[in-house]
Amino acid sequence: MVQTAPQFITVDEFIANYGDNESYELIDGELFEMEPTGFHEQVCAFTGRKLNVQIDQYNPNYFIPHRCLIKLLGTETAFRPDLIVLDKNQLANEPLWKQEPVITSGNSIKLIVEIVSTNWQNDYARKVEDYALLGVPEYWIVDYLGVGGREYIGKPKQPTITICDLIGDEYQRKLFKRQDILVSKIFAQLQLSANQIFEFVGKI
Repeated sequence: MVQTAPQFITVDEFIANYGDNESYELIDGELFEMEPTGFHEQVCAFTGRKLNVQIDQYNPNYFIPHRCLIKLLGTETAFRPDLIVLDKNQLANEPLWKQEPVITSGNSIKLIVEIVSTNWQNDYARKVEDYALLGVPEYWIVDYLGVGGREYIGKPKQPTITICDLIGDEYQRKLFKRQDILVSKIFAQLQLSANQIFEFVGKI
């Protein structure tokens, strides 16, 4: 993800002008261009496929929308997560959902997955803070290239999946590498190792 030339716009202007454009998200009124690689899209598709199997078997009221924005109320920020799992039963309380795929409440969200790109700081720091404040119960950071800071993924740096569980108003993080089986509270029956995701793009 690269930042475009600075241009302050409001979140409502962003939704009106860029809501259907999957290349951008808004952070503090600044437009950020998202430039996913082919590998990024492979990881996203594979992870989504595995989660959809769990949804079909165990969580029929959950779904993964093709596109979705998260509007942080009281800010000029609108995130566009790589993957988001929503609870269909909560959407009646979403004021914008009938008109456009925009979520404003953490109650509607079960899980968010971000696939780390070059601008890894947003995934490991900014979004961790904002998703916790929103009340998102589980947040995955899939760093298939191992590019995150050593304070986040350890030393030596290597492909890592960080699963953040919301405890109170803060996330507790757990790192998964190599053959580690991912531990998800939202998808408790999931049997998926970190390497299965990394192998899909040959990044082990």
